[in-house]
Amino acid sequence: MSTVDVNGIGLTYAVAGDTGLPPAVLLHALGEDSNAWGTVLKALTPRCRVYAVDLRGHGGSSQPGDYSLELMRSDVLAFLRTLKLEEVTLVGHSLGAAVAYLVAEAEPGRVRQLVLEEPPPPLPAIPPRVVPSKPSEPLPFDWRVLEAITQQRNHPDPAWWGDLGLITARTLVIAGGTDSHLPQDQIAALADRIPDATLVTINAGHNVHTGCPDAFLAELLPFLAR
Repeated sequence: MSTVDVNGIGLTYAVAGDTGLPPAVLLHALGEDSNAWGTVLKALTPRCRVYAVDLRGHGGSSQPGDYSLELMRSDVLAFLRTLKLEEVTLVGHSLGAAVAYLVAEAEPGRVRQLVLEEPPPPLPAIPPRVVPSKPSEPLPFDWRVLEAITQQRNHPDPAWWGDLGLITARTLVIAGGTDSHLPQDQIAALADRIPDATLVTINAGHNVHTGCPDAFLAELLPFLAR
């Protein structure tokens, strides 16, 4: 694992693949870290220089106590600039997918290909999400992330939905089907707002890349090769 300083915090990341290969950046779900991408990272390594990032408050990265989707977007953009990564493939799951589409909205020219696995749409959650009680056992992430992100799921910035139309990356949206807790019609509407997006449903629930890794890679790898 390596660490880079961005926005006054340390972001930890795993890196694999030859330096001359095109860059791919993986962003995990809430409560997880870069280790969640093991199978995907291994599959991408022959064709990409892969960076699996621990978002702020997760894994080995700093836990500053200050959390929002905007800050995570800023962290990832600073990460890309610091490591001089251009025209990246950006792959995000759940929270990581929300951060990924915000990055692609903010700097469209920096993201060449975008993969959104079960992206939470930037629409108010119905019914509103409730923060559960904090468990007593130690956690692999800062619980304050959950509190902050839940508020933003309930009251997202309306501009995020409108700005999906600014994304220029070729985009693959992977939905998890009826077993997912996310509204699948909203994921379809999100995909419809991105100009060059393809929507695929894999009936695996919310954790597609771990629940049905073969089916996930069967969509991901040909998409990236095109």
